[in-house]
Amino acid sequence: MSGPAHDESSSRRFPLPEALGDGARVTGDGWRPRGISGEALWPSGVARRTLSYGYAVAMVGVAAVNAINVITTRHEKPGYGLGAPIIWEGSSWVTFMMCLWIAWLAYRIAPPAIRPRWRLLVHAPAAALFSLGHVAGFIVLRKLTYWLVGWSYDYGGLFANFAYELGKDAFGYVLFVAALALIEHLLRQQRPVETPAQTPTFDIRDGAKLTRVHLDQVLAVASAGNYVEFVLAGGRRHLMRSPLSAIERQLGSKGFLRTHRSWLVNAAQVTALTPEGSGDYAVELGNVIVPLSRRFPEALAILRSGRAAPRAPG
Repeated sequence: MSGPAHDESSSRRFPLPEALGDGARVTGDGWRPRGISGEALWPSGVARRTLSYGYAVAMVGVAAVNAINVITTRHEKPGYGLGAPIIWEGSSWVTFMMCLWIAWLAYRIAPPAIRPRWRLLVHAPAAALFSLGHVAGFIVLRKLTYWLVGWSYDYGGLFANFAYELGKDAFGYVLFVAALALIEHLLRQQRPVETPAQTPTFDIRDGAKLTRVHLDQVLAVASAGNYVEFVLAGGRRHLMRSPLSAIERQLGSKGFLRTHRSWLVNAAQVTALTPEGSGDYAVELGNVIVPLSRRFPEALAILRSGRAAPRAPG
């Protein structure tokens, strides 16, 4: 067990994540697609709340603009009556909201803070596709509504009118993406007030996803290349981009011990310690078995003594 981080015995007991490809990542209980920013595209946690609040803001804001347009058209062109402006603006609002998922996906793939900056270029085709879907959608809705009431709808010069709509839609697209960035930033600034009676927690960050876990639920932390994998009670696992040494510095004073070049264990959760010859041991944490190398005699001494709170690493 004192060999390389991915030795045969330790990987057989507890397989470590191998080198991660660009197409997917392990998060929670399964594989999910990710964008070029490394962000999982399907929303959860903070991302889900960001999407919900972003849509709510867009619904109210765009509806307000459409209502103002109806009032303006009714005042400046009374010959159209009230029905036609309502149909125009209502169809525009519906298809605008329906196409916002394009802006959302582009935001998840390339948020404003992404590096390198050239990746933000993905928003150019996304904005054009958003506008195309918006215009095509409201034309179809208007033609259908006019047909139902016995009228005839003519959009006019397609290219000239689309260029006009593209400018407005691009502006709306930018505002929506900016609103998402601001909302997510504000959500991430929120921190619950922790009292002495509360169980200590740790924030596992996976791209835009933040998972807050109680430390007494973390059994072990394993190195996986540029990532670490948190092994939680109940079989749950979460990845975080970080070297194991950085996690050790944060958790070393909270009862976590380095037992192997690739492992940290929660000393308070150790259920058994079994010698395996040559000075190596197997550390059991419920159903999880982690190696303890003879190169870490201090960890062995602490576990043998039953002390669950080692000194902070220097």
